[in-house]
Amino acid sequence: MAPSKVVVVGDVNGQIEPVFQKLGALHAKTKFAFAIIAGNLFKNPDETTNDDAEVVTKLVAGKIDIPLPTYFSLGHYSLPEKVAFKLEESAGELCPNLYFLGKRTTTKTSEGIKLVALGGASDLELSGVSKDQYSGSYSEDDAKSLKGANHADILITSEWPDGIRKGSKLDFPAGQNLQYRPSVAELCTTLKPRYHFTTSPSLFYEREPFFHLSEEESETFSITRFISLAAFGNSLKQRWIYAFTIDPTAAAPLTIPTGTTTTPLSLATKKRAPTADQNSFRYSNDQGYSDSRPRKRHKHAKRGPPAPEECFFCLSNPDIATQLITSIGTDVYLTTAKGPLTTEASFPKLEFPGHILIIPLIHTPTLGLIQEEGSRTTTAKEMHLYRSALNSMLKAKSPDLASVTWEVSRANGVHIHWQWLPVPASLLQRGLVSAAFKVEAENQKYPKFDSHRAIDESEPDDYFRVLVWDPATGKDSSLVLPLDESFRFDLQFGRRVLAKLLELDRRADWHDCGQSLEDEERDATRFKEAFKEFDFSLEE
Repeated sequence: MAPSKVVVVGDVNGQIEPVFQKLGALHAKTKFAFAIIAGNLFKNPDETTNDDAEVVTKLVAGKIDIPLPTYFSLGHYSLPEKVAFKLEESAGELCPNLYFLGKRTTTKTSEGIKLVALGGASDLELSGVSKDQYSGSYSEDDAKSLKGANHADILITSEWPDGIRKGSKLDFPAGQNLQYRPSVAELCTTLKPRYHFTTSPSLFYEREPFFHLSEEESETFSITRFISLAAFGNSLKQRWIYAFTIDPTAAAPLTIPTGTTTTPLSLATKKRAPTADQNSFRYSNDQGYSDSRPRKRHKHAKRGPPAPEECFFCLSNPDIATQLITSIGTDVYLTTAKGPLTTEASFPKLEFPGHILIIPLIHTPTLGLIQEEGSRTTTAKEMHLYRSALNSMLKAKSPDLASVTWEVSRANGVHIHWQWLPVPASLLQRGLVSAAFKVEAENQKYPKFDSHRAIDESEPDDYFRVLVWDPATGKDSSLVLPLDESFRFDLQFGRRVLAKLLELDRRADWHDCGQSLEDEERDATRFKEAFKEFDFSLEE
């Protein structure tokens, strides 16, 4: 089934003829599959004039042209009596091409698009599921009943979900009299719609897309776009119409698109406070991602990798260790390592440990699995820019130091990151860095390292890679170890090799290198001061 073009309109408020004239003109050019009236089709009953009543009579009689199939919601007001009577007689079809979505309904269009609608204003004094589909109020039970729809392609509500603006960086004008409802937030969280439409009198608002948190094992991300449309003819000339293309059969993305945030709708009552053990794993240096939380497991079920809200490298994680973050670029950020391999005594000229992580903002196991080609390219480029900037800092602060960067790239991994560490340049000159990795691989009965293999970071290959920067030449050399299912790879392999090489065997396991919060903050501050003149993210 081909993708469908859909157009959505905000409050019409009785201006039925001019709105459908404009829709007709647009439809002639664009050929929409259908239209949705997301707000009030009819005027506030308290403000209805004789002329308004005449328009309603014409509409019910089929004397107003509806140029394309159109679904209209309940909005905030009860429907006119003539309209309710006609809908009862005609099973929801008010006139040719105009269909009522109902107060709480699930509708599947001929294009296979699932619409879920919750109309009216919330009335906390109502109990039970409403029997009157045409009154302008709904109960909590009405909202809860729609959870049984399981999912929606498009969700239409008359009120805003509680918390929707949390985590958004968009400007929001003051003085907006909007109703935010926890029940709507719960409904959106349950149904995970691709689009969620609502209305406001004189405001157009399109929030950054957000992905939903889920306890289910899934390799994809359900993403919602929340859009509120202003009323037709509003005095501030805010946008009242929105057109888009939707394919209900399209698979959910495997990675989070650029500009997408975590859901703002997570309910605090459903989230447990992190334990001390959980926080101790923040920014670990292995990718083991084990933690001490008990989990329900089905028989024979295999626990999937952590979702972004659990991922130790995602800034969307509410428990992120902000004291370790030292620089945030466009697609990538830097952090000092949790339990660093080296200490401030290792490189006195630096005055900080020097163990740094280079991490993409996007949640992805490999660079090659970033879906958007542009984001894939810019992320890889910025990771290299950060590594280059770190090397420049090293040359300026301590020219007798080289650097080693290592990464584990695996499609079944969690969140790709590079670990960067200074090492004495004399080790390079004696050929000991490459020898250390090759010997340890042989000891572990791993495949041989390839010093000639070029990595295409746009492809989702599985490998362990080492990049060695030589301050004498300013050039890099690399070693690549292919990874596959034929052997079990130690995720701390890179750290263990360098621990032996630097005679820091006791620090091979990051768990044994814990620091106090004050020490972490001090090391991060000292690093930021040293890196400041090389940090391109600070440039205006």
